[in-house]
Amino acid sequence: MRKKERKLIVTFHTTADAMEMESVCKRKNVPGRLIPVPQEISAGCGLAWCAGPECLEPVLSALERAGIAKEAVCECMI
Repeated sequence: MRKKERKLIVTFHTTADAMEMESVCKRKNVPGRLIPVPQEISAGCGLAWCAGPECLEPVLSALERAGIAKEAVCECMI
């Protein structure tokens, strides 16, 4: 079984926003990846951006620069 680690989770209202986040982050080399929303969190579209907690500033900056609407930002053990 994989050891759980603290992760930064960003959820989105729409799948289009989640997919745009993935595209922007790949272009700008922002760490993280799309994952299904963890059970502990409720979110609109079912997809979330997952990165290490140390990546909070780059992730939020990428969201703001791209004009992507986030639903929530949280940290959890996954």
